[in-house]
Amino acid sequence: MQELIRKMAKDIYHNLVKIALQKEGWNITHDPMRIDLVETYVEIDLGADIAFAADKGGEKIAVEVKSFVAKSIINEFHSAIGQFLDYRDALDDDEPERVLFLALPNDVYNSVVFQGKFIQRRLQREHVNLIIFDISKEEIISWIRN
Repeated sequence: MQELIRKMAKDIYHNLVKIALQKEGWNITHDPMRIDLVETYVEIDLGADIAFAADKGGEKIAVEVKSFVAKSIINEFHSAIGQFLDYRDALDDDEPERVLFLALPNDVYNSVVFQGKFIQRRLQREHVNLIIFDISKEEIISWIRN
């Protein structure tokens, strides 16, 4: 079976989140982090389909960065949650000790739509871990573990 892989560009906030993690003492170990599957592979994303991984004090994480710059936050959320769940399952097979996080800007996280019951309930039900970052300060504001 021929592999059909489409590489996408890094998210616009890829390097910003990488810098923010380094400021907090994280060591970037993979950029991108490739996860091999039986038929193909994925690259956990700092944006679209390019990822990085980090470790600090024995804890290992993988980070999927999303900018949510399209007109519809809900459509971007559907895409992001689908990728997150796929990547988390792939990590469970390849590196079960690594915890996956979805990183997003604080203005998106604090938006009316994102703070609404539907998205908040989905994040909790699906156990989506979040990194909320400040674009202007290039810093992580909060870590939310669900």
